Amino acid sequence: MFNNIKGAIFDMDGTIIDSMWVWSRIDRDYLKKRGTEVPEDLYDNIGHLSFNETAEYFKDRFNISDSVENIQEEWNRMAFDEYSKNVKLKPGVKKFLNILKAKNIKISVASSNSLTLIEAALKSNDVYNLFDSITTTDEVKRNKNFPDVYLLAAKKLGLAPYECVVFEDILPAIIGAKASGAKVIGVHDFYSKNQMKDIIEKADSYIFEYNELLEMM
Repeated sequence: MFNNIKGAIFDMDGTIIDSMWVWSRIDRDYLKKRGTEVPEDLYDNIGHLSFNETAEYFKDRFNISDSVENIQEEWNRMAFDEYSKNVKLKPGVKKFLNILKAKNIKISVASSNSLTLIEAALKSNDVYNLFDSITTTDEVKRNKNFPDVYLLAAKKLGLAPYECVVFEDILPAIIGAKASGAKVIGVHDFYSKNQMKDIIEKADSYIFEYNELLEMM
């Protein structure tokens, strides 16, 4: 899997950090404040969207009067404390990142989250300095259904996509990453377990935790 690999591109939420519980609570509290309950299909509909697209989705679906910018600002305020204090890395992540660095494999984040929260989580878990670049879907025209964010992440590393391996936890992102030409490893997460069968079928490999990869390095 890691033969001729020069770069590793990681999604963040649900992939290297255990953070989806934060968004489940924010979705619940945010909509409850507006007299609405969280619909069952919400996560499947927004998991692959950019931060900006998610705010647009909420505004349109739930008839929210606030601007898209104000929605994002409120979410950032609600999430920042958790990301800077309570969101933790998944088991084995830090050790795996350090092994990649020791092997001179470049490391990048490609996330749909906001840069503010990405940096808060990476810094609070003492891994920020291990990453060579950060790319968000707000920097590209299309969301993670498409390869755009992975192509830009590889470009920032100075690599071709086929020289990279991408780590993702949701099916639409797996498909988008594969379309970039990179190898793709699916990462198990509780919030996408209903997609596991399809993720295993589409990805080049699938892990439940990062310790499984240490034997390959």
